Amino acid sequence: MPGCPMLALTHVPSPNLQRCERTYVAQAPIDYARAVEQHEAYCRMLRQCGAEVRTLDVNRDLPDCVFIEDTAIVLDDVAVLTSMGAPSRRAEPAGVEPELRKYREVTRVELPATIEGGDVLRVGRTLLVGQSSRTNAAGVEALQAVARRFGYEVRPVPVRRCLHLKSAVAALPDGRLLANPDWLDAEALRGFELVRVPDAEPDAANAVLAGACVCLPAAHPQTADLVRRLGFEVRTVDVSEFAKAEGCVTCLSLLFKER
Repeated sequence: MPGCPMLALTHVPSPNLQRCERTYVAQAPIDYARAVEQHEAYCRMLRQCGAEVRTLDVNRDLPDCVFIEDTAIVLDDVAVLTSMGAPSRRAEPAGVEPELRKYREVTRVELPATIEGGDVLRVGRTLLVGQSSRTNAAGVEALQAVARRFGYEVRPVPVRRCLHLKSAVAALPDGRLLANPDWLDAEALRGFELVRVPDAEPDAANAVLAGACVCLPAAHPQTADLVRRLGFEVRTVDVSEFAKAEGCVTCLSLLFKER
């Protein structure tokens, strides 16, 4: 959809963020006031990248509501509401649905299939889908049944040692993939050129592509320098409080073209 403005849906952090789901990170105190400030800075960054940011407040009581990316997979023609792998999060997509219906036809994945948006990376007409603790084989198949109707190829990618596929790989503006191959089956990414993140920053492949900007956490300066040397515009933001909740820059928004 050339020329269409970019829209970013975000969600306010929940005061219950401390009770969020964690799988690969240890419990640590989260400073809620600082998380709110960091979320506001994140939204400013997306606006600087040219996105129109709309912040929802529909799931405030749900601890993980700020990680709105997991609730849906938004393609050019359809939005797929997810069936969350974490039972505590399964009420979130219903809250987001009315907003998504303003922009897309909406369909959904139903249990026992599970899939979360953090496991789906779009690269052109290919959807790389992580097979993780949150997304099962039935979830991959359910997304494939929808996506093939609109001309997308779905390619499963086994994930290990991290929560979601997007914890381990991100798309760069030229179609290359910023990746930590140690956290996924790199053979499943054959045909893509990989740019490996520095060994000192293994979790730095979680990056948001907002227009022509590559957005990274401020905690990953080596990766930011690497991406700049590739010739891309880079913006960084502090998301340290969300990292304590096993979140990062991709989880905090649903980015898509507004028709």
